[in-house]
Amino acid sequence: MDADDTWTSLRRECRDLESGAQLVTPVSGRPFGIERTDDDRIVVRFGDSGETRPLWREQFVVFLEQLDEGDVSIDHLQPGVEPYASVVTLADEYAADDDRIRYDPAGVGGASPFLVPAADAREPSERVHDDAMLLSVLLEGLEGDEPSTLDTDSLTDLYVLASDVQHGADRLRRSARDPLLERLGPDQELHGRYGTVRRTTRQRRRPTDAETIFAALDERGIPREWVTGVDRDKLDVVLAVTDLEEGEVYDVEEDVYVQKTGVDEDEKYSRLQGIADRIDDLEGAEGEELRAELDAIEDRLEEALSAG
Repeated sequence: MDADDTWTSLRRECRDLESGAQLVTPVSGRPFGIERTDDDRIVVRFGDSGETRPLWREQFVVFLEQLDEGDVSIDHLQPGVEPYASVVTLADEYAADDDRIRYDPAGVGGASPFLVPAADAREPSERVHDDAMLLSVLLEGLEGDEPSTLDTDSLTDLYVLASDVQHGADRLRRSARDPLLERLGPDQELHGRYGTVRRTTRQRRRPTDAETIFAALDERGIPREWVTGVDRDKLDVVLAVTDLEEGEVYDVEEDVYVQKTGVDEDEKYSRLQGIADRIDDLEGAEGEELRAELDAIEDRLEEALSAG
């Protein structure tokens, strides 16, 4: 398929996505939304970090040329290539199945498996509330204060839920930032029930366009090669679609860590329903006992805050 036609199609598909719809990266499962489309790039924002990133037209062309030659294995996608792969599958002519992405000129591959409709996404506040409740119930039922004493299933659930609460709470925190800035004057502090915030200013720099930078360098006789270098995202795309070996261009060090690779949302929902049913069933003395316990927790928090 002609590269210009495909680029036009991809931009159109991105613009036509319903409000709230998201894509997820094929391997790492990172959600991201489309911020805008330009003549030479599609700008995306990752939901787990708030990071914005441009996906360049020229890199799409490199990826599409490889797909014209044959299927691309999803498992072998580099992190920098994953969002390109997700966006490509929005076009009818490209499909993902059997752990591979392929060119499908007949256009019968169906909807992208990496597209999450807006209707399937919970509001951020709902997600944080639900995950925090599940984590609270899990912590209440755990025996032992040290994670090393927990059984493997409980330790896994603790890690997954704590990760979900962390990411969700951070997204919610960022959503509260702009409204707070509108209400905060210079050197002003706002006091809530649980803490205090103030306006802080810091500078962040990012390079202007290349033409302006090179003109400034040339005017002062500064060699351009002093400031040019390798773009890691573009290098990852080249690695994914050529026979270039990773060891030839990267110094590779092994870092062992725990990665959350899946979340059972159905089990979460079932557990939440059970908690809701238990709360609804509380009556009489038991309900009063629960309310007294919650009041006591609230009092302890207030004492700790006033003491600080």
